[in-house]
Amino acid sequence: MANLDPDLLKALRQAATNAADDGIEFYVNSGWRSPHYQNQLLREAVSKYGSEAEAARWVATAATSPHVSGDAVDIGHSDTTTWLSDHGAEYGLCQIYKNEPWHYELRPEAIDDGCPRMYADPTQDPRMRQ
Repeated sequence: MANLDPDLLKALRQAATNAADDGIEFYVNSGWRSPHYQNQLLREAVSKYGSEAEAARWVATAATSPHVSGDAVDIGHSDTTTWLSDHGAEYGLCQIYKNEPWHYELRPEAIDDGCPRMYADPTQDPRMRQ
């Protein structure tokens, strides 16, 4: 949880506390990542998917990844992501990509307005075009 945005961390802790009341345990599989590690993940994705274009559907560059800036977490266990899909907006925690049900970012406006429409995958996210 080191290097995460403090507001994201606070929202995660609040959600985890309330999820525990429902018998759900939070597992954060990945939070902040160093640029070096993010680039390593991208290289591995290119090898796995066969091209940079296909890898971009799953892994951002170090320059664009919200993990590198401390603004994203990947949540493990399907019961946790199911709980977050039902309750995350109450904490400002939103799934951003349809193809990544584990990837959550803080959207404080979601508390009042609900989470924004999801992108199909990171290639549709304008923040990824740098």
